[in-house]
Amino acid sequence: QLQLVESGGGLVQPGKSLRLSCTASGISLDDYAIGWFRQAPGKEREGVSCSAARGGNTEYADSVKGRFAVSRDKAKKVVYLQMNNLKPEDTAVYYCAAERNLRLCQTWSTYEYWGQGTEVTVSS
Repeated sequence: QLQLVESGGGLVQPGKSLRLSCTASGISLDDYAIGWFRQAPGKEREGVSCSAARGGNTEYADSVKGRFAVSRDKAKKVVYLQMNNLKPEDTAVYYCAAERNLRLCQTWSTYEYWGQGTEVTVSS
């Protein structure tokens, strides 16, 4: 059982940046595709990005393309979601999810493991 933990959320002003982290109790995530999702109050969950396993593709939703970037720190066993130029409409609870051996991902891919989420609020 893979237990994912997100961190890094908070309150930030429009135009600023945040970096979210996704870890799995020190377990390497190299063999897992990692998806980032968000859910705003009263809205359906939205796929934000995905990073496929073992160097596969990376994809972004149109709403965040050019502003968000996924990266992996293999040594620290962390997957990051760097969020720049944040907008009020980015306000949501952000979740990371993992699926083993998924080498080609899409923002709508399905995942077996999910974290509890971290809240991001973009407001002046």
